[in-house]
Amino acid sequence: MIRNAMSVDVEDWFQVGAFETVIRKEDWPRHEVRVERNTDNVLQLFADAGVKATFFTLGWVAERHPALIRRIAEQGHEVASHGCDHKRVFLMDAVEFAEDVKKSKAQLEQAGGVAVTGYRAPNFSIDARTPWAHHALAEAGYGYSSSVAPLVHDHYGWPEAPRFMWRPLADHDLIEFPVSTVRVAGRNFAAGGGGFFRLLPYGLSRWAVGRVNGEGRSSVFYFHPWDMDPGQPFMAHAPLKSRLRHYTNLGVMAAKLRRLTGDFGWTRVDEIVNAERGRVA
Repeated sequence: MIRNAMSVDVEDWFQVGAFETVIRKEDWPRHEVRVERNTDNVLQLFADAGVKATFFTLGWVAERHPALIRRIAEQGHEVASHGCDHKRVFLMDAVEFAEDVKKSKAQLEQAGGVAVTGYRAPNFSIDARTPWAHHALAEAGYGYSSSVAPLVHDHYGWPEAPRFMWRPLADHDLIEFPVSTVRVAGRNFAAGGGGFFRLLPYGLSRWAVGRVNGEGRSSVFYFHPWDMDPGQPFMAHAPLKSRLRHYTNLGVMAAKLRRLTGDFGWTRVDEIVNAERGRVA
């Protein structure tokens, strides 16, 4: 059985891109914090399933919940960076991004007491507009990135990028491990989890992961702790499209994840990268 990469983007419900037009960052402290209890629920689900995963975590979360980061590491999962405060990469310049990835790495390493070698950009926001991003990651000491979505999406996407692991730098062994897609009728479609997994029938995701495995490749799957939290506050003033994406099927997510962990083999992102590094061109 091919092992796939399981990952969790650790952020709270009010920090998502869908709400960035209605919740200002300076107002984050005013909102109910649910990230610790939700992430503990994820940890329990993984413990029950015998799954190890990678937790791409905001530095903002690590500073406020260092005990959570230690629990993630102590339970055998990988602690990795999701940036400091969920700012998309293409909204920063090269200097600001370099500072962000260095700071978030330090925040997580201090909180968890482990080395951080992986990075995922908020909203998969490394794309053709940010040619300096991978250089900054290499200089900051990261070994891999999982920050590219090789598809067309209204919030992100780099459809021209490779679908599978690749080396973005000629002078460094940094690996980019894109979120999974399937190719149908000449186009790439999402196959790596997130809202697509929660919103669409489970059978579609099972088919997509199986299809990637059928190509002899490991799938990269991701979700958020808030995806499993039907009790989170409701943002009535958010745009309708954002509300539909964010709140639909929260109550069924845990059951779908339990099916997924049983149907396929899963492990940490860094373990897949290290196992495949030698065959990446």
